[in-house]
Formats: sequence, structure tokens, C-alpha cells
Amino acid sequence: MYDSCEGFSTPKHPKTHQKKAILILQDGTLMRGEGFGATRKVHGEFVFNTGMVGYPESITDPSYAGQILIQTYPLIGNYGVNTKHFESDGPKIEGYVVHELCRQPSHWSSELHLDEWLETNGVPGISGVDTRFLTQKIRTQGTMLGILSVYENGDKPDLKALLEEVKTVEDPNKRKLAYEVATKDVKHFDVGGDLTVVLIDCGVKLNIIRNLMARGLNVMIVPPQTSAETILASRPDGVVLSNGPGDPKVYVEVIETTRRLIESHVPIMGICLGCQILALALGGETYKLKFGHRGQNHPCIEVDGRRCYITSQNHGFAVRPESLEGTGLKVTLINANDKTVEGVKHISLPAFAVQFHPEASPGPNDTNVLFDAFLEEIRRGGMPPA
Repeated sequence: MYDSCEGFSTPKHPKTHQKKAILILQDGTLMRGEGFGATRKVHGEFVFNTGMVGYPESITDPSYAGQILIQTYPLIGNYGVNTKHFESDGPKIEGYVVHELCRQPSHWSSELHLDEWLETNGVPGISGVDTRFLTQKIRTQGTMLGILSVYENGDKPDLKALLEEVKTVEDPNKRKLAYEVATKDVKHFDVGGDLTVVLIDCGVKLNIIRNLMARGLNVMIVPPQTSAETILASRPDGVVLSNGPGDPKVYVEVIETTRRLIESHVPIMGICLGCQILALALGGETYKLKFGHRGQNHPCIEVDGRRCYITSQNHGFAVRPESLEGTGLKVTLINANDKTVEGVKHISLPAFAVQFHPEASPGPNDTNVLFDAFLEEIRRGGMPPA
């Protein structure tokens, strides 16, 4: 059976609410709502995203590993789910929090309902809660650990036990989350180009790969633990440090590999986590933001120019600007809202990085030209003769 909307059709989905859910933050805040997705209990770090669209892309973004995502936009699921818009092979969030879940999506490209998609992939969700209140709390107190539990209607969760359990929730950022979501094997994407880049996968979004390939670059994806010697043995024309989840300081192997790659003079481009890794590899410092940057409307300003770019962002850590003195890195872009570092470039070596997502999926395309700048850097430089 089908409902129609402006000429488009989408499969019917039962409107009955068979599940209930409870959300508990580490400060004892408790909220009840309607459950959807998988019937299970998860722990994680509660964070919020301000995007009005792009929930399939956000849900499948590996940078959200270990996190329970709150959408600030009040209506989610209204255009269903299209598998062509995924940023990985499936959902990477721990849990999902929305104000209102659309159970009857209408869009010509919709293949799945958000509810059934999350249920199939083991992700619990809660709707009917005050996401504005949660967002204000996190903005005031910072990101918080907590529990999300979805259960069948009629079951009675042990609230006393849950309130005790939430006190012992471990911070997922202490884990090497990137190693959990990154590729375990070397992968090759050959477009028949004359240049090949190695992409160190720390949880890469698929649109980064698409952007590189669209510029005629062959892409060799390697696990994050891959050594510099192995990477350099493939004679790459350039290296990309991908985005990914967690605290950059725990990825000591990637930091050391990056340091060795910088010494080889191979052109390097870092994205999001890759920006932090590049700074750490050269002796800089990173720190945890109070509530992070997650959305599609973050303005970034050129330090040595007048342009302002609207960017898509998803990160909870940032580079400490004063720590870059003596590293060879200079700040090229800053966030217009809080003045945090959004871009760095080495003063003499072919290495640069940005904290935002130039592949912009979802989001604005203002900074997509950075992939062109990387290609130009590769054509100008490259590795010295063996």
C-alpha cells in the first residue's frame, strides 16, 4: 500500500508506537519518549548536530562513532532514507535522539523508513523529547556521557539501576575509535589517472574518496596503523589524512607515520581529524571543545584574506593555536563564531589541513576547491627521486 504526496509515492509504515525509550545523562537528567529503531540499551557521548537536512549522511559518518546524536532540527525522517547518500557502509552512531520522527516519509528517492533502517542496523532511537532543552544543556555544561534505552511497550526499566549505571559510563574518546571504523585491508580505486594518492583511513567519509577520484586521482586506501615505510614504498604522489572519531592524541601510530611522511616531502592534505593529526605530528597540541562543531553552517574566515566560507563540520577536538609556534605551521583559517583554528599550512613544506569538511556531504560547497588546491600541490611537487 502507498500514500502519495505531490505525485510521489512511498511505502506505508505502521504508525503504531510499540516501543518506549528512556534517556539518562550523567548529571541525572532523565527523559522518557517514544522508542524507534533497535530495541536495546547503549552508552555513549551525547552530542548535537544543527543541520536541517542530511540525516542519512550524518548517521553514516564514521566520525560519530561512540556518540549518541541529537538532531536540533525538530522533524527528522520526512524524506526517508536513500542508500546512495551514505558516507560509509551503514550507521555509525550509537543512538539517535529526535524531537519528532516522521513515520510516513514522502520523497521520490526514498528507499527505506528511518525507523526500519535503524532497527535493521541495531541503532536505538528516541523521539518525543525536548531536543532544544538537551541542546541548551550541552551548550552550557558541555558534551555529556549517558545512556539510551529502547524497550518494548509494557516493559518496566529499572530506573534506580540505570541511574547508578550512568555514573560509570566510560568515555568512548579514550578508545581508538578510528581503528574500529576504518578499513582493515588495503583498497584500490583506479580511475586510470596518472597520479595516485594514499588515503590514511581513520574513518573516512565516502564523499572524500569521490572528490579525489572526480579529479582523476587514483586512490589507495590504507588502514590507520599502516607505517610510513609501507606508504612510501608505494611511491604515492600525495597523502590524505582522513576525518575520523575520537581524541587525536590516542592515535600515536598515525601521528608518528604522519611525522615521517612530512619529512619525506610528499604532499599532504588533512581533513578534520587529519588536521589535528598533522599539528600533533609537528609538535602542536590539541584540546577538547566544550560541545564541538557539528552542522552545515559554520563560517570560517581567511586569516590573510577577506573571504568567509560556510562549511560543514563534525568534530569535538581542535588545534591549540599558541602551540603551533616553532612547528612550521601557520593558521590559515579561523572559525568566525569562536575563533578556533579551522585551517593550517606549513610555511615551507607541501602540507596543509582544514578542520571542516571540504567534501561537504551534506552541506555547502564553498570549500570544495581545496581538492583542486591539493591536486595543484601534487603537480608542483611530489616525492624526491629515490
